[in-house]
Amino acid sequence: MAAGLGSAVLLPVEAAGYAQSLQEFPLKDIGSARWFRQHEYIEKLNMQAIIDATAEQDEFVKETIYAHGKVPTLIHELIAVEVWKQKVFPVLCQLQDFTPKSTFPIYIVIHHEATIINLLETIFYHQDLCDSADEAVLDLVDYCHRKLTLLAAQSSDCENQELDRSSPAALEELQKQSQELEFDISLKALSIIRYITDHIDSLPLSAQARLLNTHNIPCVLVHLMEYCPWSRNNSKGELQKYADGKWYTVPIEDRLKITKLDGQVWIALYNLVLKPNCQQRYDFNNFNKNQLLKVPDIQNRIIRENSNKWKAIAKHQVKTAFNPSEQDLREQAHRLTETYNLDMMENLIPDRPKCGFCGAVAAKRCSRCQVERYCQRECQVKHWSKHKKACDLMAVAAKKKLNEELEINQ
Repeated sequence: MAAGLGSAVLLPVEAAGYAQSLQEFPLKDIGSARWFRQHEYIEKLNMQAIIDATAEQDEFVKETIYAHGKVPTLIHELIAVEVWKQKVFPVLCQLQDFTPKSTFPIYIVIHHEATIINLLETIFYHQDLCDSADEAVLDLVDYCHRKLTLLAAQSSDCENQELDRSSPAALEELQKQSQELEFDISLKALSIIRYITDHIDSLPLSAQARLLNTHNIPCVLVHLMEYCPWSRNNSKGELQKYADGKWYTVPIEDRLKITKLDGQVWIALYNLVLKPNCQQRYDFNNFNKNQLLKVPDIQNRIIRENSNKWKAIAKHQVKTAFNPSEQDLREQAHRLTETYNLDMMENLIPDRPKCGFCGAVAAKRCSRCQVERYCQRECQVKHWSKHKKACDLMAVAAKKKLNEELEINQ
């Protein structure tokens, strides 16, 4: 344990405090100051959970979430942000009078879903955490089924998806980032389904029925196995596969190797079809037998909701959450600077930092804000018009933090 303390994001007592304070937020409060504070807590818990699992050290984040019974809360927040992204965010982008000073707070809300599902993926490996979800595991199964259905139905090329071109450029960019995140989130949902099926014998019978009969997950998995959305051919005809958040070219000698995602599908399918309890409950009728031998059709399910409800929430958030004053933006930037510790986050990212202008490998930081990366001064100069406002906010937050530390030391 001592060897890992140097790279710790949280101490055990801090993790316990953060986990204990987690609560469920209604849709209209997403993006509020209290909600952002909870996002910071979950982000730090996620970082520490990844570090502990990777280093195979004491997983105290998992233990404290279990001790305080917060898995249902995390599942609620996961689904709340999913609903916000599907129902409120599109309306927000269409509001004519919405011209935010900064789109960064909205991006944090969009990214929040990825943070929570990453944390759940890390801790659901353990049976006690899966069991502690209680009846909320039904909501999680429904959520994962939605993501797997979308994964099977969509194109693996996110760039070909249609954007709302009537939105301002900044909001259009957020829509694109949201779509790109959706692919990675769906793959995390696949891993969670695998872990749930690992522990299916200890789950409520209603959860087993949801997996086997309501959603017929075995047939969905067969479709994914045949379609394989994490595999593609590039313009050169080279086979590429998706792993660790990026596409990589597969050498000819490795083309027959099973990837981690392939393995998740195989293990989940084995658990659902060949485990004795599941065999007794799964209906092996002619239809299901045929579907297990071929790719089933995915039927799009369109749920029409009252659009006025989502518009009201979006307008409420424009006034209360996403149109803050300059002072609120500075305070938010100060808090986020502490949450997203640069050195720590770089340890969690397998790739080397990229230039904010051209995308090349970058070894230099902006000397003022210490956040944006550049490969050379020419790129920094060309990017300054876009980077200036964010740089100002981050620099003010850093200066404020330094002054506070000096006052404490004096």
